[in-house]
Amino acid sequence: MKNNTCTHCGTVGLAEGFIEDAGEHSRGYARWIEGAMERGLFGGAKRIGRPRRKIVAFRCPECGHLELFAADEG
Repeated sequence: MKNNTCTHCGTVGLAEGFIEDAGEHSRGYARWIEGAMERGLFGGAKRIGRPRRKIVAFRCPECGHLELFAADEG
């Protein structure tokens, strides 16, 4: 994404990163899960059987705007 343009301010050259998940039992990165969120019996999000994708983030060095993309499933 080094040649991509920030959709907020127009700066060219976004820095790649990721969104960290440091919660209990986390894998260290956040994931995007398809479909509207539904709560399970104990209040947590229902996720079983739903497609999941790692979130890849790109930050604009000028304005700090983040562009998020759902990468390959995982």
